[in-house]
Amino acid sequence: MQKVEQKVRELLSGESSGHDWYHVKQVRDMALRIAEKEGGDKEIIELAALAHDVGDRKLHASEQKGEEVTLAVLKESNVPESVMEKVMDIIRRMSFKGADVADDMPMLEGKIVQDADRLYAIGAIGIARTFAYGGANGRLLYDPDVSTEMHASKDAYYANKSPTINHFYEKLLLLKDRMQTKTGREIAEGRHAYMEEFLRRFMAEWEARD
Repeated sequence: MQKVEQKVRELLSGESSGHDWYHVKQVRDMALRIAEKEGGDKEIIELAALAHDVGDRKLHASEQKGEEVTLAVLKESNVPESVMEKVMDIIRRMSFKGADVADDMPMLEGKIVQDADRLYAIGAIGIARTFAYGGANGRLLYDPDVSTEMHASKDAYYANKSPTINHFYEKLLLLKDRMQTKTGREIAEGRHAYMEEFLRRFMAEWEARD
């Protein structure tokens, strides 16, 4: 566990699009918090949380390259093969792939880590990360002439380059109802409400009503 943590720190230190070491730490801490209520194998949960963004497609040339990097981290850290297979299966299923694409996470451990990750896509930190990612990738803040799109496939969602505000409607506001654990749903309520209030204020200021 310590070796994995050290390697993840080295790889993601200073990453500025919202996928840095501190995001990983927050997801790990939240996943363990959820596991206290929901159960599951804490070793698999912690390893999956630590490694979940190492190979993120947004940080690599391809999904295949990202997976190779993640596997290398786990192998070099001497994670047993049987554990590594479960961790990699969770990581492969983690990502949101479009509003009209169903989640596919059968393992309880995976549901816990996925909920933890998504809880940091919403709320105050989620808002901050969303704009950090948009700025790092040249996204417009908002364009009222660009409509939102409920993507029906992974490829369509990944190809999307819409303004940052659209991302709230295309993904973030949908996450509360896609939480897979009771604990995750309870925590999501407050973060979702905060995000809705932010959007109300944003639009009021945008339209000079406030």
